[in-house]
Amino acid sequence: MKFYIYVIAVIGSSQLFGQDLTSNQEVVTFKSANPFSFQEIIMNLDNEPVQDVSGILTLPEDFDPNIKYPLIIGVAGSLNWGTHHLKYLKMFQEMGFATFQLQSFDSRDIQSTVGTQTEVTTAMVILDSYRALEKLNTHPNIDTNRAGITGWSLGGGVSLYSAWMPLINAINGGEFMFAAHLPVYPPCMAYPYPSENMKFSTAPIHILIGELDNWVPAEACTELIDKMYASELPINIDITIYKNAHHSFDRVSEVTVSEDGYTLGDCRFPMNGEGTLWLSEYWQIPINTPLRQKLALLTCADRGPSMGGNTEAREASFKFSAEFFTKYLQL
Repeated sequence: MKFYIYVIAVIGSSQLFGQDLTSNQEVVTFKSANPFSFQEIIMNLDNEPVQDVSGILTLPEDFDPNIKYPLIIGVAGSLNWGTHHLKYLKMFQEMGFATFQLQSFDSRDIQSTVGTQTEVTTAMVILDSYRALEKLNTHPNIDTNRAGITGWSLGGGVSLYSAWMPLINAINGGEFMFAAHLPVYPPCMAYPYPSENMKFSTAPIHILIGELDNWVPAEACTELIDKMYASELPINIDITIYKNAHHSFDRVSEVTVSEDGYTLGDCRFPMNGEGTLWLSEYWQIPINTPLRQKLALLTCADRGPSMGGNTEAREASFKFSAEFFTKYLQL
């Protein structure tokens, strides 16, 4: 049995997650869990300890209480929420979308996973995203049949792999699904293997990534897309690669080096239908614990990726994001 809690923000001086809350915002709390890997979602979800997770639901300004609005769930990266992420959400709100700012990091008292990638994982946040969608289905002003998901870096991975059907089926049996997925510079290093496991939702997926991204390389995403279409299963995915753009190209900042971050250029890990990552197709050693993940990254990753803004890519990304969700969420 699932128990959900709404926490309604007090208008005016209320603040949560370091943000002042306004009259069109609610803090929504729900039950999730802490699966380290996709395998734990698919094979052991019922035995995972419960984790309380919250987020900020924002309705369009001057919203009509008699209208159900399309929803966009936003997912932050390994550095948690940044100003550039919130600008996307503000844009969506001004267009007439409701947004949900998922607080997977703050809910677990974590601010960054840049150097480790273990305390808050893609699996945890995918589960959070679907539990949030289930909860928001009960909200009188949200149309979950027109719900999309977008995210950046780690959140991009969430936006991408939340379309993988074995995860969806394990979480809710396909009862709740996103109508559109917009991953922004996601890690694409996990690929379902063999090809019969390349079962993704037929909802549109579109990746936005920089040509010079050495944190999560564009090449891994193009390779994944090639494998998806080669499977001859129903697939609906595309990619835009921005020239001369690094990781976090939508920031308003100079390009700098993150000394603690991983460069994942050579990392590719097959993933079976149970969600288990393997070291390689030949060496089918499971990567299913924090220690094994660290050891696996030692075989292919380095430190010191670059990140920073590119004006042309940033403007193009905002424009594309607005057009993408307008089209597929039928605003």
